[in-house]
Amino acid sequence: DVQLQASGGGLVQAGGSLRLSCLVSGGSLDDYVVGWFRQAPGKEREGVSCTFSKDGSTYSANSVKGRFTISVDNAKNTAYLEMNNLKPEDTAVYFCAAFGFCGVGGMSEYDYWGQGTLVTVSS
Repeated sequence: DVQLQASGGGLVQAGGSLRLSCLVSGGSLDDYVVGWFRQAPGKEREGVSCTFSKDGSTYSANSVKGRFTISVDNAKNTAYLEMNNLKPEDTAVYFCAAFGFCGVGGMSEYDYWGQGTLVTVSS
């Protein structure tokens, strides 16, 4: 069974950076899509970014384009979300997920989920 473990959240000032990690076990990241979602207090969960390392396809939400970068280290079976120029509105619990849809239209229907990691951006 595929398991995901997210880490790297924390408290950062606006304009700062964080890197989230998602360690995957029970499967190879080279074989399926991996993505990051977030859920802010009182809001619905939203897709942030996803990628399929086998063909290099990626998707990022408009709200994070140019600031967040998703990447995969297949040797470590770990996905990353590099977050730069963080804003208070980026405050949320971030989740990594695997085995879903990732395309121009967005990201959806993921089968496997890790626990969340909290990112808090102070103004």
